[in-house]
Amino acid sequence: MLGLFGDSPAQFVYLVISMVVALTIHELAHGWTAFQLGDDTAQRAGRLTLNPLKHLDPLGSLMILFAGFGWAKPVPFDPYTVTRRTPAGVMLVAAAGPLSNLLMAIVASIPFQTGLLSSALASGGLLLYARPFLATFIYLNLILLFFNLLPVSPLDGEKVLTYFLPPSGQATMARLRPYGPMLLILLMVAGRGIFNVVIGTPVNQLFQLLVS
Repeated sequence: MLGLFGDSPAQFVYLVISMVVALTIHELAHGWTAFQLGDDTAQRAGRLTLNPLKHLDPLGSLMILFAGFGWAKPVPFDPYTVTRRTPAGVMLVAAAGPLSNLLMAIVASIPFQTGLLSSALASGGLLLYARPFLATFIYLNLILLFFNLLPVSPLDGEKVLTYFLPPSGQATMARLRPYGPMLLILLMVAGRGIFNVVIGTPVNQLFQLLVS
């Protein structure tokens, strides 16, 4: 799934920079959305910041670098506070992270869509590095988008799906929630082929659409 990244030192640098930016903005989006819904938990925890040291999880970051998937430190928020503002509060806070990754991928694709990168290649110099860096940035954000939308706790997709289910479905998701981390590990290890199809297929298709 991560063949794009390769083994070159330059690609590793692109990946590290992309990871720091993508995970930081992803977590900030969660906290900012909760803050807009009246919950200052993330603000009091110092998480409404672009300082990556406040957001990155060492193990989760290493997993992205070497396994192709990973995580940052979850932003704390009070579900009761955000649901007082709107019944969709928890879902909106959860969805904000993956949506930020989609937005970053779209913004980074603008030079591809407008032909600016063709001019950069013709100009040479440092601009030659723009294309592989932006490609890496887009690809990583798409991985984070679809990975986090998996409907398995503690990923964002579980909270998003739960909101749209009827009460019986929500009760089922609540019963499964404690087993979510175990199910996710089993999926990534025992079902890696399925995992790569579920994540890799939409990632590759959307990536080709954005950079073509």
